[in-house]
Amino acid sequence: MQGSAAVVGGGIGGLAVANGLLRAGWTVTVFERATGLPGTGTGLGIWPSALRALDRLGVGPAARQRGRAQPDGAMRRPDGSLIATLDVARIRRRHGEGVLLLSRPALLGLLAEALPPGTVRFGTAVADPAALADAYDVVIGADGIGSVTRAVMFGDRYPLRYSGMTAWRGTVQWDVPAGGETWGRGRKFGVTPQGPGVTNWYAAVAAPAGFRPPEGDLAALWRWFGDWHDPLPAVLERVEAGGVLQHDVRYLPALPSYVRGRLVLLGDAAHAMTPDLGQGACQALIDAVVLARSLAQSPDVAAALARYDRARRGPTRRMAAMAVRAGRLAQVRRFTGVRDATLRLVLAFGPPG
Repeated sequence: MQGSAAVVGGGIGGLAVANGLLRAGWTVTVFERATGLPGTGTGLGIWPSALRALDRLGVGPAARQRGRAQPDGAMRRPDGSLIATLDVARIRRRHGEGVLLLSRPALLGLLAEALPPGTVRFGTAVADPAALADAYDVVIGADGIGSVTRAVMFGDRYPLRYSGMTAWRGTVQWDVPAGGETWGRGRKFGVTPQGPGVTNWYAAVAAPAGFRPPEGDLAALWRWFGDWHDPLPAVLERVEAGGVLQHDVRYLPALPSYVRGRLVLLGDAAHAMTPDLGQGACQALIDAVVLARSLAQSPDVAAALARYDRARRGPTRRMAAMAVRAGRLAQVRRFTGVRDATLRLVLAFGPPG
């Protein structure tokens, strides 16, 4: 079928589903409260299943051209000793290609460039997504972890939950040869190559919700991680105090449905997960392709949305639950030997594709 769609939110999931529906002959309007695309942002790991989603949207080749292949990574202890490795060659053998590193602005730019001019209405916040149903056949809530669309559908019955970790992140103007994470007692530090001369870094510490270090973010990062193995101190030396983003890590409990009437959720609005598996953007891209295909192939909107819900709610709930469990491992302060053995087992079994 063909119809009209309002997309609330112009992030990765929103722009992706707009591309998919336009390719299927739908009329689409994206409502984005920001005044334009972001100029800065951290790096994303785009796994093979998400790369295939980008292929279906017609932007896969451009993504591969603008991104870079992720090299092998390692998980280490603070003294630099090895816990486990991420074997990218094994991922490539299993899935046909490896993981692509692409910055969030670059991915958003690719998706936006593929849309006809005027598709995205920047600077337009939507206070009541349900009201859009009078003018559109379907209203798609792609409005992130604090989704207004989800609140319209479910009220306050499914509040966000605190994971137990508070995170800091940013970028530095420096190259690291490979990415990886270092796990200590109740805290971890990670680095990822983002582009030529740019490294994405992040840190997470087990702390009460709302925790703010009294000495300031950068001083606290030095206190927690300054004596860890190279190149982490060199990364911290290049962190500018004003360039540190800090937030509690929260996630969404499992929803009973991603659909209510002609309103439907995707991406973080439907299944916001902790970042421990690096799957948030990937799952939003897959959601978008499945939803667009369901709307294009089903005889009516209700059947299409039910098909999408059946296809995506189970896999994303399982992925979100896995991410929560992985995040809890990072909070371990005792029996770190058992934790390290678990990490090795998880990586040996194979990461999600």
